[in-house]
Amino acid sequence: MTSALFVFQACYGTPQDFGLDVFVEGRVTSQSTGLPIKGIKVSVADHLQYEYTDDEGLFSFYTDRREQLKVSFEDIDAGDNGTFLKRDTTLTAIDEKVFLDIKLDDQ
Repeated sequence: MTSALFVFQACYGTPQDFGLDVFVEGRVTSQSTGLPIKGIKVSVADHLQYEYTDDEGLFSFYTDRREQLKVSFEDIDAGDNGTFLKRDTTLTAIDEKVFLDIKLDDQ
C-alpha cells in the first residue's frame, strides 16, 4: 500500500491548496448583556463542519469559498450559559478572511 501511495505521489504530486479557502472567525455575545457566550455551535450549511465558541465567545475555522456561505449559530448546551435563539447569517461578499460579530437574543 505504501509503495502505491509513493508511486501516485511521484506521478501526480501532493495535493495543492490553491487559496480557495476562507478563514471565518468571530465572536458571539449576548444581545442583552454584551457578555461572551461559551458553547454556541457555529456551523456551515451543507457541510458537516462546525465549531464551538470558547470561554470568550470566540470561534474560527477554514471552509471552502463559495458564492454564498450560510453560517448558523445555535445554543445547544441546554441552558448552561442561558438560553439563546438560533441565528443564521448568509455571507455574500466573501474575502479570504471574514470576521463575524454575532449578538444572540435571549429566548
